[in-house]
Amino acid sequence: MKVRLFHPCLALAAALLLSGCGMFDAPKKDTFTETPVDRLYNSAMTDITKENWEKAAKQFEEVDRQHPYSVWATKAQLMAAYALYMDNKYDQSIVAADHFIQLHPGNRDIAYAYYLKALDYYVQIADVARDQAVTQQALASLGEVVRRFPDSRYGRDAQLKMQLATDHLAGKEMEIGRYYEKQRYYLAAVNRFKRVVDEYQTTTHVPEALHRLTECYMALGLHDEAKRVAAVLGYNYPGSHWYGDAYALVTGGSVPATASDGWFGRLVGGVF
Repeated sequence: MKVRLFHPCLALAAALLLSGCGMFDAPKKDTFTETPVDRLYNSAMTDITKENWEKAAKQFEEVDRQHPYSVWATKAQLMAAYALYMDNKYDQSIVAADHFIQLHPGNRDIAYAYYLKALDYYVQIADVARDQAVTQQALASLGEVVRRFPDSRYGRDAQLKMQLATDHLAGKEMEIGRYYEKQRYYLAAVNRFKRVVDEYQTTTHVPEALHRLTECYMALGLHDEAKRVAAVLGYNYPGSHWYGDAYALVTGGSVPATASDGWFGRLVGGVF
């Protein structure tokens, strides 16, 4: 789903249009005619307002190409990255954002450039059944935004998106672990579920991971290990249906009302 993002340049779109200039089309493709910077930039901004993303990106790139030393070239570089993002051309947008970052590290909109690059990765996060390399790239880029600009609006939003991306990676581990468990490759499944518990402790997948570990240990005949894992599940997630299932698996009965003071309370600790 496309993330509609705030752009600092769009907030002042009217101010960015050079005064006293009409709207004109950029030069036709393959025809080089040096066009005044005001005409190029204003025409590109008009296409932005009309959501003609591809045309806008090309005209912003033309601003940078024809007038590389103008103040508008700097603005056009970032606007081109934005238009490419909105046109779903994420790889090209990343290249454009990186170009801006390398050339203008001290620019007032540098935080936005890093954030836009991170979004280019974030919106490409695939479902858990596919390779998660892009999710790792999204996490790395979002983390850079948080580290560099923790108190900015971009840093705060990046922190939230990092949590969602981390949950996604944990979901991938769970998907692989379930497959191994179904195939009765219990040791391989245990490694996947333990990774969720150890490395993704703040995600929504931990209760199920503990339950699946209980199942695997029971299948391997490691009943004491199964009880210890179920104990941690009950201690941390006493109201979870995963705990009810794990408790029934290791005891053969349903969870008593006073379970929090029972056997799992004594067994907490030393699970892994």
